[in-house]
Amino acid sequence: MSDGRAEILKADGLYHVYDSKAEDGNVVALRGLHVSVYEGEAVAVVGPSGSGKSTLLKCLGGLMKPSAGGVELAGSRMTRLTGTELVNLRQNTVSFIFQDANLLPHMNALDNVAQPLLHQYVLPGVARAKAQALLDRLGMGERSRGMPEELSGGEQQRVAIARALITNPKLILADEPTGALDPITSREVLEIFDTLHREEDVSFFLVTHNREVAAFCERSLELRDGRFVAQHGTDVNIADLSGSRELIIDDTGTVTLPPDVLTKIGGPGRFELPGIERDSLNLERVDVERLQVEGKANLILAENCPACFHVYGDSEEQRCPDCGSSRPMVQA
Repeated sequence: MSDGRAEILKADGLYHVYDSKAEDGNVVALRGLHVSVYEGEAVAVVGPSGSGKSTLLKCLGGLMKPSAGGVELAGSRMTRLTGTELVNLRQNTVSFIFQDANLLPHMNALDNVAQPLLHQYVLPGVARAKAQALLDRLGMGERSRGMPEELSGGEQQRVAIARALITNPKLILADEPTGALDPITSREVLEIFDTLHREEDVSFFLVTHNREVAAFCERSLELRDGRFVAQHGTDVNIADLSGSRELIIDDTGTVTLPPDVLTKIGGPGRFELPGIERDSLNLERVDVERLQVEGKANLILAENCPACFHVYGDSEEQRCPDCGSSRPMVQA
């Protein structure tokens, strides 16, 4: 994906350890991660709960200091910046969208969206006008005076998305950005993301379990136990995977493979050992269901309703007229 473009985000040897007084000791959430995101690129991170996705996002955005390693945002090493410099860099470069909308409870939707511009000393009237335009675009125009406690979870998330877009960021870091939205609203949000991506060259780094969200991105990184174990898509960058090729077996018999090796053998799974000799193992994969991750995909509206089998024909309806189910997206 580089094709001469600069890296908008880069992490080298990223570790993060959570201190714990539990019997098992400290928790290692990130284990020496390397990742690069180029200007105008969309990257998804997928993986099971507890794999380190949210910790990674916070470290990349400067919201959490990693235990080791470094992060560069728009060419600036964040660990070397003062607090004020870091705040200014984030305000001018990156916006965040979290699964929990995190709206300010004492402000209505309009003022929540306008707040980032007010921090940049934009005149209140100008900031609120731009905020209203964004809320209109996200179908929240009539709810702009509503307080967070009066909004549904989906409405709160749309306000949070508008707040993230108002500063015209070069990079958006998002943790399950459509997690609280219904399927139709999710697609409307992804269409906005796609427009920003194509027309304004905005970069995206998204943490998600949603297939449609991952399909929006050029490539996907699969995170397990704090390591990238595989990449999928049209712009795979093997540099994001570990350079070490050591295989580690600890006293409990747990085997740790370097990510590039794991990629070559097809990713995580179950293996049989048909041949065992001293200092030598022969592995054969046992076919089991495993996480399916795809790169950027062309998804279209399904021809039939999976609930009642209504035939949509040439209609662009988003809901089934017979049973009211949301119309799914399928691979073209």
